[in-house]
Amino acid sequence: MAGRPHIAAVMENVVNTRIEALLRRRGWTERLIGYTSYGTAEQVRVLARVVLSRHEHPEDAIASVAASKAEQLYAERLTLRGWRAFVTAPALSAPVTIELGGARVEVLTDRGGYVDTVVTGHGLAPGWHEVTMAAGHGAVVTAPVLVVEAGVERGVVSDIDDTVMITHLPRILIAAWNTFMRSEQAREVVPGMAALMRSLLAEKPGSPVFYLSTGAWNTAPTLARFLKRHDFPAGPLLLTDWGPTNTGWFRSGQQHKTDQLHRLLRDFPGTRWILIGDDGQHDPAIYGTFAEQHPEAVEVVAIRQLTPTQQVLSHGLPIATDELLGQRHNVPMLRAPDGYQLHRLIHRARQMVDRA
Repeated sequence: MAGRPHIAAVMENVVNTRIEALLRRRGWTERLIGYTSYGTAEQVRVLARVVLSRHEHPEDAIASVAASKAEQLYAERLTLRGWRAFVTAPALSAPVTIELGGARVEVLTDRGGYVDTVVTGHGLAPGWHEVTMAAGHGAVVTAPVLVVEAGVERGVVSDIDDTVMITHLPRILIAAWNTFMRSEQAREVVPGMAALMRSLLAEKPGSPVFYLSTGAWNTAPTLARFLKRHDFPAGPLLLTDWGPTNTGWFRSGQQHKTDQLHRLLRDFPGTRWILIGDDGQHDPAIYGTFAEQHPEAVEVVAIRQLTPTQQVLSHGLPIATDELLGQRHNVPMLRAPDGYQLHRLIHRARQMVDRA
């Protein structure tokens, strides 16, 4: 039947339910993780997760780019290896109370332990605020909330893996080594990308930046600390949950990116986006298709070119990309190996538009 969940989702639910019951009998308690939320004066998308833990882990509440330096150092001492982020058990249908401005709502986590809900009537002005969330057992966390001003002209969407941080994804063995074994401090930053984003946002104060990745939500605290450490502007992470869905065995990373782009289009009508990615996976095709469908909503597509070695590590062989995407829908698609050169190309493209 069309409405019946995929067998993979059914199996995952059974396993998670049994694991949760076992861990609760052994005294494990709920741990609430707050992610950076975002929205407008009308509504805010609140993101969080509840997992089961033997002990409290304060670092997991620091899942935003706005974490302080002291919080980052404390968290990094507690999580030296990336594999620790993946040892989690979701709390299913766990109650969570959300207080944001003048609004108070109660929700239940989904089958992955996630909260992804819209809160209206909060009454908050544009800018950074905090949302307070409480789990059923009484634990309380706060997380940053970005309220974007109505009619904002520009927004930035950036990929993470191999765009701002060199990870050599998705080659499975190297990806596993980088994610599960290497220290956070060993991850490399792509030169000039932080400066590029800071410059773009400085040109239009109040512009939001979103970090869109196919990475798992388990890595959010690690990614947030990396972005903060390398001086990237604060902004929400838009990640995904690996594993089975109601329609198949695995989630589609390409579909996740496409869905999130269209959601931003709905949430911020009239905003023109600068889309930043790399040519190691599918960003040129995803961004190009989105620009072709909504040329009025895309100012420019900026693609970081991987080196031949990085291409091989990412894919085994370089992949072919459509060099004519930008020409077909009149949205510039610019390519350069780092943020400094991409910035110069964006500036040059604007000059050409102005002359025309």
